[in-house]
Amino acid sequence: MLAVLFGKDVSAQSKARVLSTDQLREYTNYFNSLDSEDVKNYVPNAQTFDWLSKNVPLFECPDSAMQKVYYYRWWSFRKHLKETPAGFIFTEFITPVKHAGKYNAISSALGHQVYEGRWIHNSEYINQYLDFWLLKDKTFAAPKFHGFSSWVDDAVYNLYLVNQNKNYVKHILPALTEDYGIWEQERQAESGLFWQYDVKDAMEESVSGGRRVKNRRPSINSYMYGNAVAIAKMADLFGQDSLKNVYNSKASSIKKLVLDSLWDKNRKFFAAKLEVDGSLAPREAIGFIPWYFNLVPDKKEYSKAWLQITDTAGFDAPWGLTTAERREPTFRTRGSGHGCEWDGAIWPFATTQTLKGLSNFLNNYKKNSTSSPAVFFDELKQYAVSHTFNGEIYLGEYQDEKTGYWLKGDNPRSRFYNHSGYCDLIINDLVGLKPSDDNILHIQPLIPQDQWDWFCLDNVLYHGKIITVLWDKTGEKYGKGKGFRVFADGKQVMYSAKLKEVKAKL
Repeated sequence: MLAVLFGKDVSAQSKARVLSTDQLREYTNYFNSLDSEDVKNYVPNAQTFDWLSKNVPLFECPDSAMQKVYYYRWWSFRKHLKETPAGFIFTEFITPVKHAGKYNAISSALGHQVYEGRWIHNSEYINQYLDFWLLKDKTFAAPKFHGFSSWVDDAVYNLYLVNQNKNYVKHILPALTEDYGIWEQERQAESGLFWQYDVKDAMEESVSGGRRVKNRRPSINSYMYGNAVAIAKMADLFGQDSLKNVYNSKASSIKKLVLDSLWDKNRKFFAAKLEVDGSLAPREAIGFIPWYFNLVPDKKEYSKAWLQITDTAGFDAPWGLTTAERREPTFRTRGSGHGCEWDGAIWPFATTQTLKGLSNFLNNYKKNSTSSPAVFFDELKQYAVSHTFNGEIYLGEYQDEKTGYWLKGDNPRSRFYNHSGYCDLIINDLVGLKPSDDNILHIQPLIPQDQWDWFCLDNVLYHGKIITVLWDKTGEKYGKGKGFRVFADGKQVMYSAKLKEVKAKL
């Protein structure tokens, strides 16, 4: 491993930290002890502590489940880092599967993987992975990138907001615009809306779709909106006004179409428009995805969709958020564990999207009388608690909403399933580090008041500096004094007596 990452000397990096790596070592040793390590990729278990200590942010909080899962997800994520002749990639399944592309790569969760991986200190892993899909995959005998919908452009821009690597954006931007045009050719209907088979949305056997049904889905349309917005912003970085204007226009058009065609005014929800008769489908978790990209106007009417999060006839189930509303007559009728049913069971992929959308709604929308940080916190905690199987920590494909049982059991292909996010939800949403293209450090915590007396997010490499976000109600936990503090390279840049939204210059 390089001693210097982006000009940041590792020894200086350790001096800027508040937290030690002792907990990381303990967790790593414990997770290693549970693992038969049938598959070894770039970082074997024996080297995991060293790799993680040099590459990932540290996190400490009073909630043992949230903290344990945070480290487990980083431990699991690095298991999927694979060095190939075409560069580094992150796999989805730990074992080979028939529908994968070259080197067992699958693109369905690429957006989640880039959002998660943007916090890894050495961004070369993610850069090479993006190159694999956007530049190299099309040179293979059987390209696989367009096997699944993608919000890769949006993910690339959000990666840039963390590391400010303009050279990489300049390098990959032509491939992103070319790829966007291919999606328009392949999946854009005459109306301007995008259609997708549910299986190509990575959401097969859904209550609304079908493997051969060309529905106009909130998922792919939101992705394409987010991608267009991101390309416009990346074009602006280089003064490419014509490109910026073209993609702003595309984004504006998609937004209007989604609002006009996919919003169900009666049920107050975004829904798939069915190919068969043009009607709107039942409520599904994909109806929350427009908020992932801040597509939705800040109006009271739209905010009512979030009432379904806490409705037990909606998406609220004992073990988490379902992928279809529980009142739907065909909920969970398409089998159990034999395929990949998205007709109600809990999928971490969808949970990640919904929680990101809820975070944006809570942070960016003023006309909100339907949800609160407490709802986000409770759902994120339940998501953490769901990482269990036979009494041990576990991550699989999808779960029974009532029992938490992983519906493929301990299938070897499902272990460490890299198809969702969690660490990014802690960093970007719960603690609330909001990356931006300026020199302002913006923190918007979604930790309810009086929920925790202390927490610390540490060793975050952001804009070339090591960031520490620390809350200590009594001042006794970390010895830095009472209150909410933010440090950059060990120097305090912000203080507040209360845990609240803050901004500071870097």
